Amino acid sequence: MSEKARIGFVGIGNMGWPMAANLARAGFPLTVFDTDRMRGPRFAGEFNAKAAPSLGELGRAADIVVTMLPTGAIVRAALIENENGALAASLAKGSVVIDMSSSEPVGTQQLGEALAKRGIVLVDASVSGGVPRAEAGTLTLMIGGEDEAAIGKALPVLEAMGKQLFRTGPLGSGHAMKALNNYVAAAAFIASTEALRVGRRFGLEPDAMMDIMNASTGRNFNSEMTIKQHVISQKYATGFQLGLMAKDVKIAADLAETIAIEAPLARLVRAMWSEAREGIGERADFTAAVKHWQRRDTH
Repeated sequence: MSEKARIGFVGIGNMGWPMAANLARAGFPLTVFDTDRMRGPRFAGEFNAKAAPSLGELGRAADIVVTMLPTGAIVRAALIENENGALAASLAKGSVVIDMSSSEPVGTQQLGEALAKRGIVLVDASVSGGVPRAEAGTLTLMIGGEDEAAIGKALPVLEAMGKQLFRTGPLGSGHAMKALNNYVAAAAFIASTEALRVGRRFGLEPDAMMDIMNASTGRNFNSEMTIKQHVISQKYATGFQLGLMAKDVKIAADLAETIAIEAPLARLVRAMWSEAREGIGERADFTAAVKHWQRRDTH
């Protein structure tokens, strides 16, 4: 692309800030918006970008809009509900919206239909990697959508934020893949920490347990990257909130129910993370969920 597309970025929170920063560093003309009215001007001052005072203003300054927001419902509101739908109304026909949030796949498909009636194409591009990889521009991206022209426009933008880009299928499939990946990780965390609690009670040494698992078939992301570092150490500071994990697991379990797949483990994992969120709060680090589950142990 000889001339870089103008990007509007909605949601410059813990993940959105470094992701938008990488777009600015890549030379994209960038306008940002956040409901925290102080964040936009602060970002703009630091990265030679513009801060839009409203969603409508952002739309008028963008060829491609990127959303990085807490839920699919908030994405929908930002695009077609808030300010009387000013963002979608201000976008030119042929514009592309890239939703990089953890949104519900069916809701994404419905939003895509609503935007298509306005001549706007929605692409979903969920992310994996957390804040460190967002800062490094090495996120894993899962891209859903059928419009090849729109995906062609989106790719240079996505390549500025991610290292491994995967095409996952039709619209909504990127969001489905993200939720299913996090469901598997969440289930592995439960299994790994349950094994840790049982072993510790029996007399096994926790660090040795993790070393043995990591040299054996029980090895998983949590045994390698989180349990020694954040659970055994009691740091509980990965930077990924418990509420977000519970939300992603719920998306995966709800998807199974929506498409009539019997997934009893998904239901159990959903219930356990929901219970932990209610017990210690959604803003706690996800690894702190073990503190809630430990309360049920007999003494």
